[in-house]
Amino acid sequence: MPRPAVFSNRDFNLYWAGVVLSQIGTRGTVAANYFHVYALTDSIAYTGLVGAGQAIALLLLSPLGGALADRYDRRRLLQGAQAVALVVALALTVVTLSGAVEAWHVIVSVLFTTAAATFDQPARQALIPALVGRKHIGEAIALLNPSREVAVLVGPLLAGLLIAVGGPGLMYLVDVVTYAVLVVVLAFIRTPRLVSDKAPPTSIFGSIAEGARYVVRRPLITSLMGLDLSATVLSAYRVLLPAIATDVLAVGATGYGVLSSAPSAGALLATYTIFRVVRDSRRQGRILLTATFLYGIAAIGLAQAPVIWLAVGAALLVGAFDAMATTIRHAAVQIDTPDEIRGRVTAFYQMSSRGGPAIGDVVMGAFAGVVGPVVALTVGGVGPMLVALGFWSRPNVVRNYEGVVEEESPVEPVAPPDARPLAGETRKPT
Repeated sequence: MPRPAVFSNRDFNLYWAGVVLSQIGTRGTVAANYFHVYALTDSIAYTGLVGAGQAIALLLLSPLGGALADRYDRRRLLQGAQAVALVVALALTVVTLSGAVEAWHVIVSVLFTTAAATFDQPARQALIPALVGRKHIGEAIALLNPSREVAVLVGPLLAGLLIAVGGPGLMYLVDVVTYAVLVVVLAFIRTPRLVSDKAPPTSIFGSIAEGARYVVRRPLITSLMGLDLSATVLSAYRVLLPAIATDVLAVGATGYGVLSSAPSAGALLATYTIFRVVRDSRRQGRILLTATFLYGIAAIGLAQAPVIWLAVGAALLVGAFDAMATTIRHAAVQIDTPDEIRGRVTAFYQMSSRGGPAIGDVVMGAFAGVVGPVVALTVGGVGPMLVALGFWSRPNVVRNYEGVVEEESPVEPVAPPDARPLAGETRKPT
């Protein structure tokens, strides 16, 4: 396969490397949060409150984060959000290593870290088209998503090892370092200024309302949000992994790290296929629905696995099918959205893509507290299968989605890096 064109972009390469390193710390900390709360409380339902902290921040602040991403320098906004998350991670590190930590400390840290991420994610996603251009959005996302999976693979493995050696505090300390690295890397990234033919609304609330109207009027985006929620809420498996590893499979912290990392390993193994699909296929909607259906089957397999190696195999498939579906959904939203409103649309979309798993943690944690993790995940796996079949049963924008069409809207060519204005410069008046 020829070298992807986006690799010739110096700013994209810097951005990519910094995000991967930061995500390793973030994903390792998320895995440590789940294990830490379960170890402190011995309660799946209480562990689900980790997701509650995420959901509250996402649902309340995402629209504001998107509006700011369309008004201000996205690179600076991302840098500021990372700095806030760094401070939160440092506070949790100190209270954990001091031995004074309680479960509510972890949940509050999740709340504040996710609050920072609600400003981080819209800026992060909206920055990609500015770095690579519309033509290469699909390729860039197809490369960034596997990179995210590298982080979700390495992060939980690292968390499992560090927890076994010295407890969750060591993982939290690594998270502090990775945040600091991305803050520095972002200072060296150059992005073109945002140019729009349309003046932004004068108020933040008007800006948010404009983004909401755009989402509501785009059936492709709203349908993708519904499809996303069916998988992430009904089959939220990560909140159940501490109990599955500890009580069902009896493999301890190290086994938990392996099991938590397996979905990302599956996503990485599927990278080549995913990249070819988003670049070449014109049947992406049908592939998306098939991947969603198979994701549900794989989740049921993970729930029913009697031994660790079968559970890891099922988790590999969960990750592969999830990565295929996620890449197509995210690329479709970015392609379907003009740049001047992309931050707001991304923010509303993340209410399903990131808020869904957070809500799913609460729902599945409470459900598993009653019926146990095996039954809860088995029942949950049926949900995305039924929703995917519903989309398959009749013509609709998701089933008919093809990907990037050959005819593209004219775009102003991006100037060479040396000629581009720095991100901190004033934007062009409209």
